[in-house]
Amino acid sequence: MQDTEIEWLKAGVSCAALLEGLPPVWRLDHAESTRRSLKYRRGPGEILIVNHDGRGWWDPLSARKGDIFTLVRHLDPGLNFGAVCLVLRGFVGIAPAFPEAIRARRTRALLIPIAMRWTRRPPLSRGSAAWRYLTGQRGLPERILVAAGMADVLREGPHGSAWFAHRDDAGILTGIEMRGPAWRSFSAGGGKTLFRLPGGPGRPTRVAVCEAAIDALSLAAIERQRRDTLYAATAGGMGPATVAALQQLLHGLSADPAGLLIAATDADTAGRRHAARLAGLATEAGVPFDRLVPPRGLNDWNDTIRALAPVP
Repeated sequence: MQDTEIEWLKAGVSCAALLEGLPPVWRLDHAESTRRSLKYRRGPGEILIVNHDGRGWWDPLSARKGDIFTLVRHLDPGLNFGAVCLVLRGFVGIAPAFPEAIRARRTRALLIPIAMRWTRRPPLSRGSAAWRYLTGQRGLPERILVAAGMADVLREGPHGSAWFAHRDDAGILTGIEMRGPAWRSFSAGGGKTLFRLPGGPGRPTRVAVCEAAIDALSLAAIERQRRDTLYAATAGGMGPATVAALQQLLHGLSADPAGLLIAATDADTAGRRHAARLAGLATEAGVPFDRLVPPRGLNDWNDTIRALAPVP
């Protein structure tokens, strides 16, 4: 009977409905959610991703993941199995409020392949709205934008936004990080792997991992784009595809005595968690690890470059 109830609860309860219904409630991040990956936020640095059509979840700031049973225990570790079942019974058949809106809004975008969406956008050009946003509001120097354009990791999006390419180890486009003057998003139907700006030709011996592509460009500008470095960004949390991409990079670094992984994440709680997870991956691969932290009082590398004197 217990096995029958477990299967009944698994089939009838959505992880998204749990997050929306259990106090204190989690809120859906519309801008950063996709049809297959619903991003929920609660307090500062608290993020959970719901996947598998509501049947699974994972924490992008740690290695925690599972089903509805482990989600209830994650939210309230003090509950025993009987208490977990009691909570879940109250959510059988309840549909989450927001995911349907996400699916309806993005169905049209999913019809256009990611690669086609990328090639349809123009390369970044001097004086454009996206150029003015990146050089003005974001304080990025022209030489870094030119380098990013030549590497085809940066294109112009609509409404003065900038598009940043996420590619796997083979160079195949998997998704697009999108940033505008007043909004941010990730391409519907696309997958997060890594944004990658090479500092020079050949295989890098030093990989600096930031959270946002704009932070990776900012760090590259501050370091004057070191030729031994790959400037990478995860676009927030690290899902399975991002972890796999990092592990491939670490495999290459492990074969080089000079190999080094650097966490250049934000100076906040989420940034420290990201750095700890990167340190764990580096340890598993046998690669030396270091952390770069923005100067005191500044949260990230874009804050840093804007606080510094203009970088030519």
